[in-house]
Amino acid sequence: MSWLELSVRCARPAWPRLEAALEELGALSVTLLDAEDAPILEPGPGETPLWPELVANALFDADIDRRGLLAALRELAPAFDETRATFRIVEDADWTRAWMDTFRPMRFGARLWIYPSNIEPPVDDGAVVVRLDPGLAFGTGTHATTALCLEWLDGLARGDGSASLRAGSGLRPLLQDARVLDFGCGSGVLAIAAVKLGAAEAIGVDNDPQALVATADNAARNDVAGRAHAIAADAEPLAPASFDVVVANILAGALIELAPTLVALAKPGAPIALSGILPEQAPEVVACYAPYCEALETTERDGWVRVSGVCRA
Repeated sequence: MSWLELSVRCARPAWPRLEAALEELGALSVTLLDAEDAPILEPGPGETPLWPELVANALFDADIDRRGLLAALRELAPAFDETRATFRIVEDADWTRAWMDTFRPMRFGARLWIYPSNIEPPVDDGAVVVRLDPGLAFGTGTHATTALCLEWLDGLARGDGSASLRAGSGLRPLLQDARVLDFGCGSGVLAIAAVKLGAAEAIGVDNDPQALVATADNAARNDVAGRAHAIAADAEPLAPASFDVVVANILAGALIELAPTLVALAKPGAPIALSGILPEQAPEVVACYAPYCEALETTERDGWVRVSGVCRA
C-alpha cells in the first residue's frame, strides 16, 4: 500500500492554523522537521517548542485529490503558501522490522551486551545479555546517554576502581544484591541490565504510560519480571534512603530540579549516575549535586555527559 505525502514549509506563527487544517482534511499523520539549523536543546515545563522555520510532512490516502487538497488548505490556512508545498508517493513498510535489520548487538563495558530478538547471542558464560527491540519508549543503548549509564552499571557490577566505588566496604561489586532506582526508565533497559548484572531488584520510575508498559514487557522478555518493574512518577512516594544505587537518565533541567528528591531516596554511600546532560550543562549539574554527593566526576561521549559520584552519608 502507498500513501501521498504533502510536505509544507512554514514559519512558526503559521503552524497552528496549518495544523488544524491538516487535521480537518484528514491527515493520517503529521511529522515536524527543522527547516534550517535551529536546535531545541531542552523545553521548559509545559512548553511545546517549535523551530522558527519548520517542515510539516503530512500523510494522506494516495488517491486524494491533490488540487482539492491545496485549495482547501488555502481556504482554511490563509498563510499557506502553495509554492512551498511538494507531493511524493511513500510506499508502505514495516518500519520496526527495517530498523531491526540495522540494529546489531552492542557491548557496554566488559561483559554487558544488548541483543535484538532476531539475533541469537553466542554461548559465552562471561557475557550478560539483555534482549531488547525498538519500541515506543526511549532506551535501546544506541543513544549515548543510555550507553553511558549501561557502562557505569557494568563497572559497578565488576567492582572496578572508579571513584564511585569508594563507597561501602572496600571495592566490592556494589551492584551485587543491590536495590536500584532507575529514574526516567523509558524502555526499562537500565533496570533490566542492573538485575541481570546482579542487583536483587530494580524499580523504574517514569511519567510516560508507554514507558511503564514497555518496561513490563521487556522485563518479561528477559525473565526478570519479578525483580525489575516500573511505577508512575506520581504514584505512592518511595521510601527515603531505600536504594543502594541510583541512576537517572533524563534531562539536565529535571536532574537539577529533582536533586533533593533523588539523593533522599539513596542510602548513605550509594553510587549515583546522572545522564542526559549536554557538556555546557555539566558544571551546573555538578554544582547542584556537590552539597549532596562526593567524588563527582564527568564522562563525555558523543556530545553527552554523565555525572557520577557517591551520595554523602
